[in-house]
Amino acid sequence: MKTLDEEDKEQPSDTQVLKGIKLQGIKESGEKIPPGEKNVNLLKKIREQVAGLFFGFSESGPFPSSGGVFEPKNANRKPKKDTSPEKENADRVALEKIFSFSMKPRDIFDYLERFVIQQKEAKKVLSVAICDHYNHVRRCIGHPEERKLDYGKPNVLLLGPTGVGKTYLIRHVARLLGVPFVKADATKFSETGYVGNDVEDLVRNLVRTADGNVELARYGIIFVDEIDKIASLGEGGRDVSGRGVQINLLKLMEDTDVNLVAPNDITAQMSRMLHFGDEKPRKETIATKHILFIVSGAFEKLNDHIRRRTAASAIGFGNQGNDGRDSDFLHLATTADFIQFGLEPEFIGRLPIRVACEQLHREDLAQILTASEGSILHQHARDFEGYGISLRVTAGAIDAIAVLAAEEKTGARGLMTVLERLFRNFKFHLPSMAVSELCVTEEVVRKPEEALRRLIGGQND
Repeated sequence: MKTLDEEDKEQPSDTQVLKGIKLQGIKESGEKIPPGEKNVNLLKKIREQVAGLFFGFSESGPFPSSGGVFEPKNANRKPKKDTSPEKENADRVALEKIFSFSMKPRDIFDYLERFVIQQKEAKKVLSVAICDHYNHVRRCIGHPEERKLDYGKPNVLLLGPTGVGKTYLIRHVARLLGVPFVKADATKFSETGYVGNDVEDLVRNLVRTADGNVELARYGIIFVDEIDKIASLGEGGRDVSGRGVQINLLKLMEDTDVNLVAPNDITAQMSRMLHFGDEKPRKETIATKHILFIVSGAFEKLNDHIRRRTAASAIGFGNQGNDGRDSDFLHLATTADFIQFGLEPEFIGRLPIRVACEQLHREDLAQILTASEGSILHQHARDFEGYGISLRVTAGAIDAIAVLAAEEKTGARGLMTVLERLFRNFKFHLPSMAVSELCVTEEVVRKPEEALRRLIGGQND
């Protein structure tokens, strides 16, 4: 049996280990390695050793003696980044569009009119806020002295019931501008980020949406929905977690630097370590100064509170100015109402622009089906076209669909529910039949099963 001293003698010395990764600066041919090349080779070898230890692979293939702690299935595959000339050209065009922004509020309003029905006040307010913000961005880029001036960012708070087009509005604004867009629900965040997501992940996701282009992500739009869910008051007082999320969000909405790598993201930290010493160092942070934040929520309880608050003044005056739409009370909301509802004063102060969206009624839903370029009815028509079947919908059917969707009380989302229920069996049976056209009438909407049976029976005759 070997003694411990004998085993120690058989272990490679530190010098032998260093020679194994060529730290002496001598090539195999005996030629000295230039200092610059020596450093590059040293960093390369260190990366390979670290990669072998943690992931079980090296740059030239599997690391034979790693005994890696983690061995993911595709560990030796590096994430692919789109560096094609087409992508680089698209990014350049997008940046030039931002740097030379020249749109007028009416241009943005008219564009949104093509897709979103009603919500004229919201479209007007958004159009002005977008133009103000990106005009300021253009001035800061063209005149650096502008950056030193005080600037109140026009972050927006959208209020209104579900399905009225809040997300749809912002998504089309981002599409028109060509800027990265990220949407998230406020309820998935926590104050620490260990249980739930960290609010700074919003900014990191914006960079991912821009395919790693930090410069483009600096001018993106972040949309946070369901903000009212972290503002409600509980029996024991304020929700501490919700308050913490608000505090963290307000920091982002001003001007702060966000680390591109999350502190608790082990994989990203290892990736950064492996790229340590690259000739072109990676950007470590992104500034939020020019990122526009838009938050939204239904604020149903706030709506009820405002209704009660204004009830006294409405007595004897017929509640003039309100046509019975519940969401109309939200446009009367004051800063004090939001604070009483549970939003932190500092947080609501970072949202100077507030606008309430109107609730959609039957007539609005019918107009969405026929006038909106993004109508869900067009999607179903394309689905049928895929089977060689043309879809024709009568005016009576449009009205009947709108009535059923209004009964769902989920706004425009009710149209999706009604149309899916209407067409599901037709999509299943008709592609296997010799049918080239489906005509949807009011009767078909009311009794789709009977209409389908008649079609099937006519094919069997």
